[in-house]
Amino acid sequence: MFGRGSRRLSLEFLVPQCKSCREDADELVTIAISGKKQRVCEACAERENEQQTILEASEAAVQDMMGFKGRR
Repeated sequence: MFGRGSRRLSLEFLVPQCKSCREDADELVTIAISGKKQRVCEACAERENEQQTILEASEAAVQDMMGFKGRR
């Protein structure tokens, strides 16, 4: 059934790996990072959400300081 050079992977030995920190994880969460969906561990997902919140707050502060009244 399987020819030369083909490999059979056993699914029981595959451990999910975080796309951000490259560490093995028990469970992965799908989040959008820079407009692309990625599967990352919960710690990286929490860290990315915090960074996104800080980025939005700083952008809002700069727009308020400059008197920006339009939509983003």
